[in-house]
Amino acid sequence: MFWIRKWLLFSLIFGMLVSISACANSSPTASPQPITSDSSVKNTIGVIVEGRVVPKTFVNLSFQVSGKVSEILVKEGDRVKRGDVLIRVGNRAEVEADVARAELELLNAQQALDDLISNHLIERSKALEAIAKANEKVRDAKYQLDNFTVPQNQQALDAVEAVKIMEERLDQARLAFEPYKNDSLLNDTREKLKEALDNAQSDYNAAVKRLNYEVALEAAKAELQQAFDRWEAVKDGPDPQQLALAKARVNATEKALLAAQARLENLELRATIDGTVAKINTVVGSQVTPNLVVITLADFSSWYVETDNLTEVEVVDIEPAQMVSIVPDAIPELTLQGKVETIGQVFEEKNGDITYTTRILLVASDARLRWGMTVLVTFQE
Repeated sequence: MFWIRKWLLFSLIFGMLVSISACANSSPTASPQPITSDSSVKNTIGVIVEGRVVPKTFVNLSFQVSGKVSEILVKEGDRVKRGDVLIRVGNRAEVEADVARAELELLNAQQALDDLISNHLIERSKALEAIAKANEKVRDAKYQLDNFTVPQNQQALDAVEAVKIMEERLDQARLAFEPYKNDSLLNDTREKLKEALDNAQSDYNAAVKRLNYEVALEAAKAELQQAFDRWEAVKDGPDPQQLALAKARVNATEKALLAAQARLENLELRATIDGTVAKINTVVGSQVTPNLVVITLADFSSWYVETDNLTEVEVVDIEPAQMVSIVPDAIPELTLQGKVETIGQVFEEKNGDITYTTRILLVASDARLRWGMTVLVTFQE
């Protein structure tokens, strides 16, 4: 391409010199004209550089894992959409089983966590219910005890002492009455001893009732305290240790599922753009390794020309949206129009020159154009 560029420039300069000479011979009185420099040629015909035809965009795709190619689902020239599966490697059924097991484990772990939380709500409700019932028992026991009249002869005694002493007195009265129990009801001694026995029995019964009321009150209070303790344990949520274990199980199974899904996804190579399968570099049964390009996709919806040899002297005269003429080397009779889309901001050094890359959109295309064809680009003034 470089010799074409030099030849074209030389031809243009030579033609201009011949024209100037002819004018001098035919018009002796005309003022002599200076020979134009290279810069004047550039300003007259524009900047001329070489370029190469490229598609709108393209991608080289590779697997992230090693494996043997099991399926190739496309062929060169096929149109594909972003996300379409192109090639598969490895034993998909085995990894799918891993995914299914991980999904089931996650379901079980999540269910266990949900049960722990829902059961806590039930336990919380039960704890409140237990407090209410225990309070009722305490209230009833207090009412019975407060409305019980302690016999005069027991008021200086506590309930336990009263039962003990009243039982002793009852035993004594029973022994005293025993010899007379079969005597005539008209026997005064028998009647007095029977009355003493009845009084002792009544005192003992009262002492026992009093003790039972006090025991019932203490039991109700103990039950109420247990209900309060249970409430304190459940009011703020499930047991922290159990909750932490349940959450840890869910997190672990989620990670296991994501890992299994990633392994499954890595067995498939999917299109990352809408485009055409430009090249396939593998066959079924072949071994692939990470980052080895196995397929190339390209978007041929429009053609571009990229130049990478605009020098620092030339690039200052180029602007976005500037029109260019493009002549493919393979089709020299064809002239296409293009428009500058981008001008590179980063330089490259080539053969001692500072150069920049320019990307040019073809306004109209031609069915004969192919990716990689070389062209001659003239930036129009």
